[in-house]
Amino acid sequence: MKTWLITGCSSGIGKGIAKAVLESGDQAIVTARNKGKVMDIVEAYPETALAVSLDVCSQDSIKNAVKEAYDKFGTIDVLVNNAGIAIDNLLEEKTVEEFKKVIDTNLIGTFSVVKYLGNLINDGGSIINISSTNAIDSYYIESIDYDASKIGIISLTHNLAKYYAPKIRVNCICPGWVDTLMNKDLSKEQKEYENKKILLNRFAKPSEIANVIYFIASDEGSYINDAIIKV
Repeated sequence: MKTWLITGCSSGIGKGIAKAVLESGDQAIVTARNKGKVMDIVEAYPETALAVSLDVCSQDSIKNAVKEAYDKFGTIDVLVNNAGIAIDNLLEEKTVEEFKKVIDTNLIGTFSVVKYLGNLINDGGSIINISSTNAIDSYYIESIDYDASKIGIISLTHNLAKYYAPKIRVNCICPGWVDTLMNKDLSKEQKEYENKKILLNRFAKPSEIANVIYFIASDEGSYINDAIIKV
């Protein structure tokens, strides 16, 4: 049994990861800025799940979350840095404040969680960062800040993999389009246009991303390290 801490579990990929982990019999600290949004997960798995409030933009919040996690389980094997936001709008309308908010949450937030938790992860454990195909080959001017933050996460992954080797493996997952609330404002025409560029002709389900993450952290994925994996 492994113990996971997953950021950004209130919906989408984060909630999918939490459910996959708990359904497998592992333990999970499921976090969100408002832990009320993840209580449904804990109610379904009261013995193996813990809901914790965690704002990745607040160092005090991160430190408090780490303490709560250790008070409950006393161990952590896997950290998934999933928390992220997007503020898509036209370039001429995008503000510096919005750009900073996206970078602070997606990139600096990932760094901050690792800073306070990384050295506490058990030997043989994993850190899995969530980036995006927006960091590799799918660029959108409306999400210029989001794309930059996700490119930064890839660079962060490479450096962290070297830093923690050989005790902790660090990998990065880059999902393409996923059917989550982050995409709720896309029009039918936009979805159809994007589907045509996807070989499977559809958006991914959150569970399909979660399954890859679970494999990487498992014993079967024990030789995967410093990898940037498109899903």
